[in-house]
Amino acid sequence: MSNSNKQKIVSSVPQQGFFGHPKGLFTLSFTEFWERFSYYGMRAILVFYMYYEVSKGGLGLDETTALAIMSIYGSLVYMSSIIGGWLADRIFGTSKAVFYGGILIMFGHIALAIPGNITMFFVSMVLIVLGTGLLKPNVSSIVGDIYSEEDNRRDAGFSIFYMGINLGGFLAPLIVGTVGMKYNFHLGFSIAAVGMFLGLLAFIFTKKKNLGLAGTFVANPLSPAEKKKVFTLIGVGAALIAVLIVIAISMNLLTFDTFIALVGILGIVIPAIYFIVMYRSPKTTAIERSRVIAYIPLFIASVMFWAIQEQGSTILANYADKRTQLDFAGIHISPAWFQSLNPLFIILFAPVFAWLWVKLGSRQPSIPKKFSLGLLFAGLSYIVILLPAYFGGDDSLVNPLWLVLSYLIVVFGELCLSPVGLSATTKLAPAAFSAQTMSLWFLSNAAAQAINAQIVKFYTPKTEMIYFGFIGGAAILFGILLFALSPKIEGYMKGVK
Repeated sequence: MSNSNKQKIVSSVPQQGFFGHPKGLFTLSFTEFWERFSYYGMRAILVFYMYYEVSKGGLGLDETTALAIMSIYGSLVYMSSIIGGWLADRIFGTSKAVFYGGILIMFGHIALAIPGNITMFFVSMVLIVLGTGLLKPNVSSIVGDIYSEEDNRRDAGFSIFYMGINLGGFLAPLIVGTVGMKYNFHLGFSIAAVGMFLGLLAFIFTKKKNLGLAGTFVANPLSPAEKKKVFTLIGVGAALIAVLIVIAISMNLLTFDTFIALVGILGIVIPAIYFIVMYRSPKTTAIERSRVIAYIPLFIASVMFWAIQEQGSTILANYADKRTQLDFAGIHISPAWFQSLNPLFIILFAPVFAWLWVKLGSRQPSIPKKFSLGLLFAGLSYIVILLPAYFGGDDSLVNPLWLVLSYLIVVFGELCLSPVGLSATTKLAPAAFSAQTMSLWFLSNAAAQAINAQIVKFYTPKTEMIYFGFIGGAAILFGILLFALSPKIEGYMKGVK
């Protein structure tokens, strides 16, 4: 997108009206609030739905299989952001991508809400994967569009946006989790579908007044000749993939284990290809190439962070269900409620971190140093959770406050890394790849969960000390290394602060 178009967008958006920020931030935050409500509500009960017995309303899958599916599903959700970013950059813009994505997500939750068999479960997964890939990276990209590059409110704006997301994430497990676990899984999924419908309504009825031209420009549109060629390739490619899948299944080559391995490979290969394409593109300037290089270690740090944070819905969810004392302080705790801890702590502390960055101004830590702090906190969160087994053994139920403390510490890391990473992505992205670079940011989460799908099988109550200790220690060591390399990385960022 040209600089003149960027200025037109900023000029078309009312720059005051939402806590001192552009009014469009309200539209985007409220839309993402409901999208995250639907997603995190579904996710709070999904792993339990998979491995609970059929007599309890679940699918009756093996626990290890359910944990791996959960990780693969999370990986594909973020991996599909490549498609959403490309479609937004090249065909219909970010605003339409958000709208189409919301529709697919809503129908995905509706499919989950229909009592049926495992086939309906996988149909819903496909719809939600594709829908989230369209919506999630592009709504974040529009947030970047409503601020000028020199606007000092940008980081604080992303923190407010991030807080809105997590308000939805906090309420969802309490509402959807309670209904799904206590009454009926499918009724819980129905509530998630309603949440996405409300998000669509919020976006449709406020975008014209609050967003102006934001999301309407196609950053790098296809020419008519390119469109014909691309659509032909997509059609042929889809048909070829379908044929290969049928052949692989008939020859017993496409098993669950091989699919996990394939997703794991794609989680590493696809981001690598993206970096190469952006770096070598003639549309990328010399300064932008330097910034792409600076982005690589940040991306790697993000992968390691999310590999720990995303296990909150797999390993720690299972830990809450099987290893935690759920009768505490006179109440019975639903294991799904622990999924509210992460967003709750973000709601409480995001304003503190946003205030801190503004207060420090030019004295605040650089982007790479904030990333290193994020990794240090993530590592410590796993060191904390291994302590109960060390002190009490692996055969006794754990006080839930240990789990609460682990979630709290990783949230400190998330607030150092995630909103800062969103903002850094919009600053470091080559102009011709603006939405796709945001997709690349979400690919760090895809890569992390693809890796998680490989390693969750090593977790058992007997191995939890080694499991948590190895992963936590590795994150701390990499955080220290990143901190030491920060001055070098800052040099490649070419003026981006």
